[in-house]
Amino acid sequence: MRQHSATLPHVQSITGHRPIQEAPAMQSISPAEAHAIGDAYIIDVREHDEVAQASVPGTHHIPLGTLPARLGEVPRDRTVYVMCHAGGRSARATQYLESEGIDAVNIDGGITRWYGDGLPVTLGSAA
Repeated sequence: MRQHSATLPHVQSITGHRPIQEAPAMQSISPAEAHAIGDAYIIDVREHDEVAQASVPGTHHIPLGTLPARLGEVPRDRTVYVMCHAGGRSARATQYLESEGIDAVNIDGGITRWYGDGLPVTLGSAA
């Protein structure tokens, strides 16, 4: 039996459907890499009570649920780095910011990994 490898335009003409295109991969960075940048603009998308328990000095707090309403506070002229507790909410926020034309990068593992890597964290702050 002869195998035939169809090209994407050929598949489209046969099925009448456009091929599914994968979304571009979200940019991610480790906490150590983000910290090494020095002047990184970091947005913390955790809730107020979480930030009160532990925060990274110099971050900008915009809870995930308020991000669309506060989009004007996010700089568009530089890369922004996004963190949360463990990386799930920040991944969603990063994808949202990218869809709004902002160069956004997810910080893998969030503040949990940041703290675990021995990077500076303020505990018990109402930041």
